[in-house]
Amino acid sequence: MSDFAAVHYDYIIIGAGSAGCVLANRLSARSSNKVLLVEAGDDYAPGHEPSEVLDSFAATAHSNPRFTWQGLSAAFGPRPGNAPDSRPRRLYTQGRVIGGTSSINGMVAVRGLPSDYDDWAAHGATGWDWDGVLPYFRRLETDQDFDGPLHGKDGPVPLRRIASGWPGFVKGVCEAVEAFGFKNLHDQNGAFGDGYSPIAISNIDNHRVSSAIAYLTREVRQRPNLTILSGARATRLLFDGTRVAGVRARRGGETIDLSARETIISMGALHSPAFLMRNGIGAAKELAALGIGVVADRPGVGKHLMEHPGVNFGCYLKRDARLPSGMRRQMFAGLRWSSGLDGCPAGDMYIIPSNKASWHGVGHRLGLLMMWVNRSYSTGEVRLTSADPAAKLDIDFNMCSDWRDMARMIMGVRMMIKLQAHPAVQRTCAQIFPVSYSDRARKYAVYNRSNAIQMAIGGALMDLGSPVRKLMVDRLIADGPSIEELSDESTMKAWIADTVVGHWHATSTCRMGASDDPGAVTDPTGRVYGVDGLRICDASIMPAVPCANTNIPTIMAGEKISAAILGED
Repeated sequence: MSDFAAVHYDYIIIGAGSAGCVLANRLSARSSNKVLLVEAGDDYAPGHEPSEVLDSFAATAHSNPRFTWQGLSAAFGPRPGNAPDSRPRRLYTQGRVIGGTSSINGMVAVRGLPSDYDDWAAHGATGWDWDGVLPYFRRLETDQDFDGPLHGKDGPVPLRRIASGWPGFVKGVCEAVEAFGFKNLHDQNGAFGDGYSPIAISNIDNHRVSSAIAYLTREVRQRPNLTILSGARATRLLFDGTRVAGVRARRGGETIDLSARETIISMGALHSPAFLMRNGIGAAKELAALGIGVVADRPGVGKHLMEHPGVNFGCYLKRDARLPSGMRRQMFAGLRWSSGLDGCPAGDMYIIPSNKASWHGVGHRLGLLMMWVNRSYSTGEVRLTSADPAAKLDIDFNMCSDWRDMARMIMGVRMMIKLQAHPAVQRTCAQIFPVSYSDRARKYAVYNRSNAIQMAIGGALMDLGSPVRKLMVDRLIADGPSIEELSDESTMKAWIADTVVGHWHATSTCRMGASDDPGAVTDPTGRVYGVDGLRICDASIMPAVPCANTNIPTIMAGEKISAAILGED
């Protein structure tokens, strides 16, 4: 450990996630820069990644405690107003491994819509309009299917689509979608209207390509000016007055102080604001109440938490509609459409059919319709419960608190009801039901041998016939109203409020903005207002959640801020 402490780095990057790996690569490409990448989780050298991480079926990674932050939970539904807050706190999964959540997510590689980024720029993120971000989307990718001015051909992240050979349930849903008038767009990263399309994925040779795999290659790791410190959790910033001079980290039982000209926080939209607040950067009154000395009064830290609120329908798949033996990937196509609600942008709704619900025997027999509001307006916050870095965070997404989100969730549920009733979908399923994700179901979702054995038995029992299957679905998975009962709008609204979930797309808790915006935390180059020597680069700086899974936009942010630091933007 003394070797790390002896070096004065140009840049210390805290967090080797989607953006952190990009920063480490691009900043160390200039040989005069000494770069240290600090990661709390385990590092895996190229060619030695665990099979669960490489798996095209993401649940083997995100359900495995080896690769995730433990004890992270959140309230999802709307706050109850003046009534006591009885909302349950449910698991919220975030990657704790080299590559961060890009090592455990669904590998969906979409950008969002031009209007997302034009809106960012209009709200103070100067230079982040569509024309400003497109070069960095192109820089990050090698698109295997499309070229032209919207696509990159020589970037670190390979993108591809599986355009044919879809399993039965996905085929049935897309047939129904076409019957409702939606066309195949073929490329949702280049065609921005309503329609369905094969999903672009960061996956090659049927293996995941995380940010770590893409950007921390053997050649990059061999650079003498790049050091990776894994298994080390940053506990505090080191200050010289109001200037950040480095970071203190713990690795095993040891503490080490690391010094740098500039420190870049890249811990994600939950941990980045928490780290700032524990180090005196946040709302002064809230910090003082916890006994934390104030370094910079930035009331926007931890606020404006955004996500994609969603609910799911499940179904028992007939044998010939299930994922074939040997096929790992379960998501192939997605439908993007416009709600038409006043004040909401085009492309603000999304549905993905999944031909497998989980990694185990029961999950193999179940399909999912996953629906979310693609451009939400509800905001929550991340709060500290203590100054102690080991203390749990109070994460409140407050989903559907904005009436526009609840109104569109209702539209989305009605779309799922319409889809599941179509003959093309009905012929693939024997039973369709709203999913509530009971505590029992969450327990069995954890990736371990005991659950594998129990769920293999459960899956075999489901195939015995409808009475046994219905009992298992009702007791284990659904535990809520039927589809018929959702025809009552008050029942539907209550079900949405109780069961709404996120999709690991947390953003906006340290958002970029103009210097005169009291809610802004950073400038458009990621520099934290009021604190010298400190930047942030991850999904927390996004002014609003885009109409996209957030991994590729976060990698883009890493590319763009790297260029700004190097004077190339």
